[in-house]
Amino acid sequence: LAQYYNTTYTMPNTNIQTGQDWGAVNVGRSSAGRVAVPKTAHGVTRAKAMGLLATEKKFGAGGNRSAHTASVNAKKIEDSDELKLNKVDKSLSKAIQQARMAKKMTQKDLATRINEKPQVVGEYESGKAVPNGQIIVKMERVLGVKLPRPGKKPAAKLSAAEGAKKGGVVRGGPPKRR
Repeated sequence: LAQYYNTTYTMPNTNIQTGQDWGAVNVGRSSAGRVAVPKTAHGVTRAKAMGLLATEKKFGAGGNRSAHTASVNAKKIEDSDELKLNKVDKSLSKAIQQARMAKKMTQKDLATRINEKPQVVGEYESGKAVPNGQIIVKMERVLGVKLPRPGKKPAAKLSAAEGAKKGGVVRGGPPKRR
C-alpha cells in the first residue's frame, strides 16, 4: 500500500490553448495587398488605356425602364369614365363648413363628435372626399342641420293644376272628376 502513496503521476503533455493570442492583428485598412482603384472618370479611362482595367456592358443593367413606362392598357384604364369616383359636391362642403362655423366648432371637434379622423372632415369640406352616407348622417345629427345629399336631385314639386291632371289630390281634397 505504501508504494501507491509515494508514486507521483504526471499529466500527459497536450497542446492546450490558453485563450490568449499575442500575435499582431490589423483591424483597420492596410495598404499592403490592396490594388489602387481609380476614383475619377479620367483615372478609369487611363487605366483602360494601360490595360489594367476592363469593363463590360451588361444588357439592360442599371435600367428599370419597365417600371416607369406606362403601358397602353394602363393609359386606357386611366382615361375611362368608369373608374372616376364621385366627389363631394361644393354645396355639401359649403353646407358642412357653414353649419360647423355656426356651432363654433373646429374640424377636430366635429371629427371627435362623429368618431372620425379630422382629415375626413377636412376632405369633406374641401370637396376631395368620396361621399359616405353614414358619415353625412352623423354630421347632420351633430350639426343639427339637413345637409344636401350627393347624387340625389331635389324632387320637382308639382303645381296644384298638374297634380290634379295626374289624378292626384289637390289640397287634401278628393281627386277631380271629368
